[in-house]
Amino acid sequence: MPELTSRRGLLFGTAAVSAGVLLAGCTSNESDDEPASNDQPAADDKPGKQVTIGFAGPQADHGWLNAINDNAKSRAKKYKDVTLEITEGSNDTAAQIGQIETLINKKVDVLVVLPADGKALTQVGLQAMRAGIPVVNLDRIFNSPQAYRCWIGGDNYGMGLNAGHYIGEKLKDKKNARVIELAGLDNLELTQQRTQGFDAALKNYPNIKKVARQAAEFTVESGQAKMSQLLQAQSKFDALWNHDDDQGVGAMRAIEQAGRDDFLMVGGAGALSAMQAIESDNSVLKATVLYPPTMAASAIDLARALGQGKGVGGLAEFEIPASLTLYSAVVDKENVKQYMSTGFK
Repeated sequence: MPELTSRRGLLFGTAAVSAGVLLAGCTSNESDDEPASNDQPAADDKPGKQVTIGFAGPQADHGWLNAINDNAKSRAKKYKDVTLEITEGSNDTAAQIGQIETLINKKVDVLVVLPADGKALTQVGLQAMRAGIPVVNLDRIFNSPQAYRCWIGGDNYGMGLNAGHYIGEKLKDKKNARVIELAGLDNLELTQQRTQGFDAALKNYPNIKKVARQAAEFTVESGQAKMSQLLQAQSKFDALWNHDDDQGVGAMRAIEQAGRDDFLMVGGAGALSAMQAIESDNSVLKATVLYPPTMAASAIDLARALGQGKGVGGLAEFEIPASLTLYSAVVDKENVKQYMSTGFK
């Protein structure tokens, strides 16, 4: 029962801890006009209570997803007080549910889940929470806040927004500027959000018109095929926003085969190959907008803090936040050295 009580405190708030701090404040020697200090410990690198974290993600069939797994593993190794139980990963919903249920049955202390399909895996998130295991929902969100204690992920709308503003600033003085867009899978909400953000940013630049958009499939092959079609249809344009650096490899092949260098290209996600091309500055690719896979490392940090009943360093609250949206930074030649270490293969 003590274990269950501890976990319930983590799931539904740290009322016992907060009350203890309040009591300490009331009985301290501090004057009434002095605010009580927040002496609840925040998570740090010093070893603490041992925490077993279960990690379940989709199949690493994409550079970004592989980087997610690598970030989680390397972050867990940093802590002597963390044991990581990681599943093989699957894009099959039933298989991933089974993997998570295995982790629940092993009675891990905290779960970190990047669902292949957030809606389809909501019930297993609820199952974990009801079993007293707090869930850190990574990126693809469950459709019920009751299925997770904390969500951390990227900002797809912000990605498109920042890509649009970067291109807009580069072309703001060009009369009748034309841009095109190489999107990802159109049936994914994240693709729609990236396009919405891009379109919203372009509204700030009345001299710029988006003249074409083609959806690819986040693969090298689809990027090459769809970019070839765009190049054939558009004999002249000034900028390209490509949603994904993996499909961007194919897009770059098509651009080189066509002998085109009369526009600037902005990529997305932050692949190492894209950053290296930006640093070399010998192609049309001038920037990439991050969708950082380092979120998996941060998810491990949050899970460890949950398991140890701690808050986040630098914040006044006793608990970790309920949600964290990461910023989609633009990486170009000016700051690429700073971000190179985060680039994924």
